[in-house]
Amino acid sequence: VQLQASGGGLAQAGGSLRLSCEFSGRTFRNYAVGWFRQAPRNEREFVAGLRWNGRSRSTSYADSVKGRFTISRDNAKTTVYLQMDRLKPEDTAVYYCGVGSGSLIIGMIRNQRSYDHWGQGTLVTVSS
Repeated sequence: VQLQASGGGLAQAGGSLRLSCEFSGRTFRNYAVGWFRQAPRNEREFVAGLRWNGRSRSTSYADSVKGRFTISRDNAKTTVYLQMDRLKPEDTAVYYCGVGSGSLIIGMIRNQRSYDHWGQGTLVTVSS
């Protein structure tokens, strides 16, 4: 399984960026994708997650991004997006996406251990 995270860059506070996580390597009939981020000197933290069980979609967000970030999936491709609006300087971090099973309990979507494969990370820098 390969994951490719992209879309990071430099944005001003209040601006927007869209991250993409494209995964491949086998047939995914169901999956869970989580976005996590790690700022310098901080531990990796959960940002947003999406679970697709083949019939319905469930999402979860960290309180710090709720109402500003939106996670979505492309029905035609195994790609999950993280639309980040109203960015703040504290959103500056390396963002990682992980993919795991779509059968996981939704409460586990915030746990890094739920994800079997990870992308390389993409840097988001928000200037004030």
